[in-house]
Formats: sequence, structure tokens, C-alpha cells
Amino acid sequence: MTTPRESVQRDPAILGQIGNTPLVEITRLNTGPCRLFVKLESQNPGGSIKDRIALSMIDAAEQDGRLRAGGTVVEATAGNTGLGLALVARAKGYRVLLVIPDKMSAEKVLHLKALGAEIRTTRSDVVKGHPEYYQDMAARLAAEIPGAFYANQFGNPSNPAAHERTTGPEIWEQMQHHVDAVVCGVGSGGTLTGLTHYFARVSPATEMVLADPLGSVLAQYVETGKIGEAGSWVVEGIGEDFIPPIADLSRVRKAYSIPDKESLLTARELLKSELILGGSSAGTLVAAALRYCREQSSAKHVVTFIPDTGSKYLSKMYNDFWMVDQGFLELPRYGDLRDLVSRRFADGAVVAIGAEDTLLTAFQRMRVFDVSQVPVLTGDRVVGILDESDVLLHVHNQPERFRDHVATAMTQKLETLDPSADFGDLLSVLNHDYVAIIVHDGRFFGLITRYDLLTYLRRSLP
Repeated sequence: MTTPRESVQRDPAILGQIGNTPLVEITRLNTGPCRLFVKLESQNPGGSIKDRIALSMIDAAEQDGRLRAGGTVVEATAGNTGLGLALVARAKGYRVLLVIPDKMSAEKVLHLKALGAEIRTTRSDVVKGHPEYYQDMAARLAAEIPGAFYANQFGNPSNPAAHERTTGPEIWEQMQHHVDAVVCGVGSGGTLTGLTHYFARVSPATEMVLADPLGSVLAQYVETGKIGEAGSWVVEGIGEDFIPPIADLSRVRKAYSIPDKESLLTARELLKSELILGGSSAGTLVAAALRYCREQSSAKHVVTFIPDTGSKYLSKMYNDFWMVDQGFLELPRYGDLRDLVSRRFADGAVVAIGAEDTLLTAFQRMRVFDVSQVPVLTGDRVVGILDESDVLLHVHNQPERFRDHVATAMTQKLETLDPSADFGDLLSVLNHDYVAIIVHDGRFFGLITRYDLLTYLRRSLP
């Protein structure tokens, strides 16, 4: 008779895959006289460099008793630290409560929820000291919850220790002890600080270079020693309106402020040219690294990071429509109402339906593309408009009528405008709860909704 082995609760093996990420050379972008290498932190199990600090902070809290069985991990995060903490904490059986600013991508939020994290969303337009500032809110929640551990990546020494202990030595060995410069961003400051301390020991001549989103105060602080007024930026995960307590900027001699547009277009070009799918902060880091490399007069070995995967930003920076709406991609300009149309029929950007298609097909198409109305087209001519209310009125008593043709439910009273019409004509259409159909030389060009008009006006702000 055999005795069953005692069941032992062990951490999932996936935690052993954190770190030891690949380092690859950029070969198709113009790096001047330098060789530029990127460390693919996107290959960590949680998809970002923050897995390293999550494991380090939780391990340290367990060891010193700040985190015990049944405890709750609380953190303020722009996303990736939250994902790392959720991965590690859930693997170890802890509750996870995260406070996130409302500019986070939908992919990150959905990923966090899928991991079992509880989410509190707060404003991204307030600064430190405001009760709804995400770090202040997280600290307050941690103080109120019995058994809570506030990870506090911005002030936790286990954050930079993770990079001094793992990231720095990995780079040093992968680069065969030849590193002239390292380009870092600062969110909490952990990566820069840990690498600063490591390279100060093994290679004091290695330059530390800061990549900062335009609007953040950090680059200006490096250059002037003064903290200016913060602006706003869309890049996620790096840039701050204050100097994080753990951030050691003492060895940074060069800093670049990178506009959002340059960051996002660089990330998109990185994917097209090098086939590396990086997030928005990767665009900032690579853009700064390219600037640095092109400014050099001698060959140098430069390292930067792909901090997270671009799969978390598919609805944003890799979505042409979002890029156009935000003003980061430019469509051809006409000087008339066509400039308000961001989804143009000739570009294949319009979600449309045919009169002989079924209402079920139309409904599924609206749901997939998250639109509430679609033009009904025959070739390049508009023959109707179908919106959700048309479908609902047609099928609410008889669901089998989803099989009816679109022509049986569509609206044929069309509000068409020539591109030469003025804003008064457009407002008259929109104020009657219609969508404006722009027709040029008898051919359908695109639709203008209230959202399109508001987006156009917002882009016109100085």
C-alpha cells in the first residue's frame, strides 16, 4: 500500500520565467555611427519590465512580514506594475487592489481584471496632493484595509534593487562588457536607479541617458535643476509631474523630451522595420536612443528597452482611426467639410452594409466595429442609413425578423451635404439627431457625426 505524497503548495513555474529577456540589435533604422540594442522586456510573463519589480517587492514584503497569508496587495499604477503585481500576487494567493488613472488602455484594464485584480479608476488630470490623485488614493485605501501591503513602487527600495540585481548584470553579460550608454525612461525611477548603481560599479564610463515624454518635468530637471510645471502626455508608464523618491538622476548627463507624436510614430515604425511590437513608452525610449546615436561622432554601443508589448495598445497607437482622431496621423486636407471625415470610404475605412444583407449581419457588424449606425451602399452610392433604433423597432416583437433584409428597416430619408456646405448647414443636420452624409460629385465620401465635429474642434485648439 502506497502513502499519498503530501500536497505542497508551490509558486507556479511561470514566476521562474521573469527576467533573462533577449537583447537584439536594431539593424534597419538609422542609428548613425552607433550600434543600438533593445532589451525585450516585453517577453516577461506579464508582458513588461515591471514583472521584475513586482516579484522583488512582494518577496521582500513576505520576508520582512509586511505581507502575510490572506493579505491584500495595493498599488497605484499606470498599468504594467499592476499587471506584474497581479501576476505575482495571484500566483501566491493574495488579493490585489489597484488604483489606475483613467488614461490607461482598455487592453491593460481587461488584462488586469482577467488576472483577478480589483480596479479603482481615478482621474488622470489631477496632480499629487489631490485626493483623487492615483498614488494618494492608493495610500489611503491601503491604510484603511486590514492586512494590506502598499507596494509603493515610487518609494520602495526593492524596486531599483531588482534592476541592480538582475537587469544590469544581464545587459552587461549580453553586451560582452561593452556598454557605452543606456537609455532609460522614468516612471517610478526604479530601472534608471538600479542600472545607475550597477554601472557605477562595473563600468563608470557608461552614460545614463533619460528619455522623457514632453510634458513631464524630469528632463527639464536634469537640464536645469529646477522642477517646472507639468503638462500632459498620452504615452503610458513613464514621465512624472514630480521627482520620485527612489529616482537617482545623479549620473544622467543627457535628457531628451520626446513629443507624443514622435513616440507613437517611432513605435509604429519599429514594428514595420524591425518587426518589434512595443508599447508607447518603447517609442519614447527608441526615439531618444536614435537621437542620441545620430548625435555621436564616434561608434558607441547603446542599449535601451522595449518596456512592454504593443499588444496592450492595439486600440490606441496601432489603431489608425485613434491616431487620426488624436492628431498623430494626418489625412489629406481639402479645406471643406471633408476634413471632418476621419473614416473615408475611398480608404476602405467606412463600416457599411448592403441593402440585401440581413439585419443580423448588420447588427453583428455594428457590434464588432463598435458603431451605432452604418450607411447602406450600392456601389459608391448611399441608398439608406441603418442605426440601432431601426433594428430594434423592426425586431423587438419578432426576433426572427433579424433574417429580414436591411432594406426593410433602413431609413431612406437621407441628410446629404456637399463638401462645400458651411458649418451652419452641418449643425442643422446634427441638431436634428441625424448623421451628415458627405457626397462629392454624386459619390459617397463619408459620415460626420457629433463626435467627428467635436474631435475636429478639439484638434483646432492652439
